Amino acid sequence: MSTPNEDREVVWVMGASTGLGRSLALTLAGRGRTVVASARSGDKLDRLAREADGLPGAIHAWPLDVTDSDAVARSAAEIEDQLGRVAVAVLNAGTHSPDTAADLRSDRLRSIMELNFFGVVNGLEAVLPRMIEHGGGRVAIVASLAGYRGLPSAAAYGASKAALINMAESLRPDLARYGVTLQVANPGFVRTPLTDRNEFAMPFLMDVEDAAQAFTKGLESDRFEIVFPRRFAYLMKLLRVLPYGAFFSVTRRLLPGNGDGRPPST
Repeated sequence: MSTPNEDREVVWVMGASTGLGRSLALTLAGRGRTVVASARSGDKLDRLAREADGLPGAIHAWPLDVTDSDAVARSAAEIEDQLGRVAVAVLNAGTHSPDTAADLRSDRLRSIMELNFFGVVNGLEAVLPRMIEHGGGRVAIVASLAGYRGLPSAAAYGASKAALINMAESLRPDLARYGVTLQVANPGFVRTPLTDRNEFAMPFLMDVEDAAQAFTKGLESDRFEIVFPRRFAYLMKLLRVLPYGAFFSVTRRLLPGNGDGRPPST
């Protein structure tokens, strides 16, 4: 017997309380989509849902810690039962903490990997079996242009995003056999509370509303990689193919100090 919500479709956006995820949820609701917005902060999600009042679509606040695999699995079942089938999942939760060789700590790297990488894995584990069973769906994994190559102060963050890109490349052909489209979004610098903490110049910094529009346009396509801003993406793609000698010559100049790779003077 079919359930009342069997034919209804929702977009599940994780990491939706701030930044790009929040703006994306509003953009999708503005296009008439039913959005389930998840993050750990229930208060921020409630404000987001109220902000969507009057839009063609709707936003449903769904507080969730994506590092809790059991909670993510329960949520996937409850969303489908109460609101409709998850037709699109945007796995966006993540964080960044600068690191250097002098203060490298395993607990901090493990914490970032637990959220940035395994939080996405938990989301995949929850939604993919249902999409495969339904014979279709779309998943967008939010990685970063920082996942292309190792950059100074981003050992943990870049590693987590590189792992996401690699995993998405591996899974896409397999999922296509079941009618499931897997995409990876690789943003550059987007003006969010997370990037507001950066103390360095951010080339081609993009307003979050423009980034959400670019992301939405990418979700409406079948291309694997969604990148924005494009000019910065082209530069990073060039950096990706440089031989190591040239690559390290560039990244040494990004270190704090005098640009010769030595620690900054105190």
